[in-house]
Amino acid sequence: MKPKLLVFSMLLACALIVPGATPRTADAQPAVALRIATLAPTGSSWMKVFNAWNRTLQEKSNGTLSLRFYPGGSQGDERDFIRKMRAGQMDGAAVTSTGLGMIVRPVLVLSAPGLFTTYEEVDKVRNALKDDFEQEFLNAGYKLLGWGDVGKLRLFSNEKILKPSDLKHARPWAWRDDLIFTNFLKVVGANGISMGVPEVYPALQTGMVDTVPASAIAAVSLQWYTRLKYVSEQNMGILIGATILRKESFDALTPEQKSVLMSTSERAHAVLAKLIRRDDDTSYDTILKRNITAVDTNPYRAEWQAELDKTRKILVGRVYPAPLLAKVEHILNEK
Repeated sequence: MKPKLLVFSMLLACALIVPGATPRTADAQPAVALRIATLAPTGSSWMKVFNAWNRTLQEKSNGTLSLRFYPGGSQGDERDFIRKMRAGQMDGAAVTSTGLGMIVRPVLVLSAPGLFTTYEEVDKVRNALKDDFEQEFLNAGYKLLGWGDVGKLRLFSNEKILKPSDLKHARPWAWRDDLIFTNFLKVVGANGISMGVPEVYPALQTGMVDTVPASAIAAVSLQWYTRLKYVSEQNMGILIGATILRKESFDALTPEQKSVLMSTSERAHAVLAKLIRRDDDTSYDTILKRNITAVDTNPYRAEWQAELDKTRKILVGRVYPAPLLAKVEHILNEK
């Protein structure tokens, strides 16, 4: 054998017997990394759970399946997440009700104004309609991996907002794709400033907006609270969300990968719900110690409820069907 050929053969043999090296069999399952977009900032409660979920998933799947998260709005706003999933550029997303409503609009009944103020109410309805909504998402081409929460909806502002009519004199942010709050502002006669989530902090810096609807944990995670002075003591509702995956991406997984993905997802979202609810309350207490003043809106509770009820009714047929809203109201009234 020629010297050069002999050296090459020896090197190849050595490479094949490196300790720990395992030859890949012809039918070995290649590793899959699911790309998931989210607005949740790095280091937030959401990302702590998502990262732990990913570690568990990799362990349980023997390294054949992982989640590659793109946090902090690095992939744009939720409308961009939906567009990129449809184009196959993202496999999934962790989104709020706003993003969910772009795919299955009737899911916004879970954010129907004036109906929900406690987690218990949301859980009761969401659990009762769980199978129906999961099928709706499947029909639209998405697998719902798990429900999540974003906290209690409050109004943060630079001037006291005591009653609905006070919003007429404010510059409230209206999320470009949020049908619920946008219509509420129209009902009370206020003019919302339409923009995406990534644009809010700069707009607070310049004074373009001076009022934002948000949960305490979101306001802290996104640093919005540092530019605001007041927060409503009473919440207007519960902000929800979910993690979804393109059905095409889910269907491409092996049965074993699907099983471990769903089992780890169920646990992760259960932990997430407890963590977000706890941290939202903690965030609210924290910001009150940092020069944010709580505003008691209870004296005007009837006015708030009247405007919320009016908004809920005008959304019937445009956002959610009347029978679905009636079903939700029936579930809430059940003992």
